Amino acid sequence: MTTMKELLDLPRFSNLKVLNAGADLSHAVSSIEISETPDVAFYIPKEVFLLTTAMSYQNDQKGLIPLIDSLMRVKAAGLGVKVGRFLPEIDQSVINYANSVRFPLIQIPSTTPLGTLSHQMLNYLWNQKTEQMSYALDIQKRFSNLLMNDASIARFISDFGKMIKTPVILLNPFRQVIAHSKHFTQSSKPAEYYVGQVHEKKPHLSADTTDSFLITDMDNQEMQISIYPIRANNYFPYYLIILRPEQIPYPVSEFAVDQASMVLSFVIYKNLKVEESKQDIRSDYFKQLIENQQAPTLKQKNWLDLGQNFGIVNSHHYQVIYINCRNEKSSIFKDKLNREKIQLVNQWLTDSLAFHFRDALLFPMKNTNHLLLLLQSKNEAIDDILRTTAEELERVLPISLAFSYGHPCEKIDMIANSYIEAKIAFDEGFAKDPQPRISYYRPQGMLSLFERMQTDEIKYFCQSVLHELAYPEEDAMIELRRTLKTYLDYQCEITRTSKAMFIHRNTVKYRINHCEEILGSSIDDPNFSLNLRLALELSQNDE
Repeated sequence: MTTMKELLDLPRFSNLKVLNAGADLSHAVSSIEISETPDVAFYIPKEVFLLTTAMSYQNDQKGLIPLIDSLMRVKAAGLGVKVGRFLPEIDQSVINYANSVRFPLIQIPSTTPLGTLSHQMLNYLWNQKTEQMSYALDIQKRFSNLLMNDASIARFISDFGKMIKTPVILLNPFRQVIAHSKHFTQSSKPAEYYVGQVHEKKPHLSADTTDSFLITDMDNQEMQISIYPIRANNYFPYYLIILRPEQIPYPVSEFAVDQASMVLSFVIYKNLKVEESKQDIRSDYFKQLIENQQAPTLKQKNWLDLGQNFGIVNSHHYQVIYINCRNEKSSIFKDKLNREKIQLVNQWLTDSLAFHFRDALLFPMKNTNHLLLLLQSKNEAIDDILRTTAEELERVLPISLAFSYGHPCEKIDMIANSYIEAKIAFDEGFAKDPQPRISYYRPQGMLSLFERMQTDEIKYFCQSVLHELAYPEEDAMIELRRTLKTYLDYQCEITRTSKAMFIHRNTVKYRINHCEEILGSSIDDPNFSLNLRLALELSQNDE
């Protein structure tokens, strides 16, 4: 990157004169343009040094002031005006304005052809670009060699910091430091000190564009940092932080940093894919374990030995917890996002839960964006731990987790039962809006078999069995129904029924006989008794 000062300090351009003493000559110069049109700012890129004879302003030099404003808006490096042809000299009012806005205003002598000057300057800039590109390709070659030798991310960052001679930090999508250059080993402040300031100034980092701003160094002096998104995923990038990028020595350029970012992106992507293949193997193991235990004919396998490589241990406590992202919407466009989310959740929980649970294991669910957490030891604080872990994740990324519990079991051969219960708890919780953070499995009785039946079907069944006792409104019929239910609850024993209702035994007999007249069948019939019990429960719930 060549600045205006570096360009004007070259001996061959010593005849150019800076007219305003307050000019900011630190602007980068990427190109040289010659133009005489007042609206040239609409047609030039940024970082241009514009050369002109100011022919359009020979009768009104104050028109140069709007030209300066338009050039500043497009971030031009400066304006060079040739005097002696159309303008004998530049008005002091124009010089004063340029000085007030610190825009470089350069006087070009009449003896210097603009075409020759442009050619000389472009040659110098192009030579600089060639050298910078050559060095960038050299960096890429060195990185490629590291890649071929399967170097770690830490090694990449360490070597990159050495190449550009300035501190470098790599953050994961959770904005945690996962690698840094060796500059921090000799520093009194760790890399996290600077990352903490980044979090304070930029709570939400851009996933698409490079950002630069000021933080404070160890001596509380302002220092510049640049942040580059490293896109290994579509939605949740890593971040490369370079401290004091202005001190990067020549010929390291922005292009070189881009090359390094591209190679680093590939390395991270490769590592993610390797981890993904490992997770697929874990998923296959758990899928086989569940399917085998659910099969009608159980195939005897030593799941402890088969699962040893996955962390399965011999225990008297196994519990499955089903994990999903709340507010998860399934569509072609959302599948990639949901897949990336659950991969990050897997990474987050693996790191976080290791501090709280001994031998806790995570298994991705095959063909879903869900996880299974297998606990192999008891922990009374499980609810609090999972809630806290989920809330900490939400503070970093827009991912909200839900946990669905199965009951614990004592043998590895019973894990399928805990899984089924966790899946049922998930289905029930997922149907609610919003889905609760934690859902528990509730034992399913006979009534659960009727949950998916239509209300009209249930009402018809109750009325066909109970007749007038199905949905009574009169007090006498309500009392008859209550007596019938109590009688059935106490296994058709008159004495226990009378004591429970505080009525005489004969009253119970009379009411039961009356009920049988209404029902048209004997209550003692086992098949009819079962229908009675179901109808009484269903009609009571329906009310």
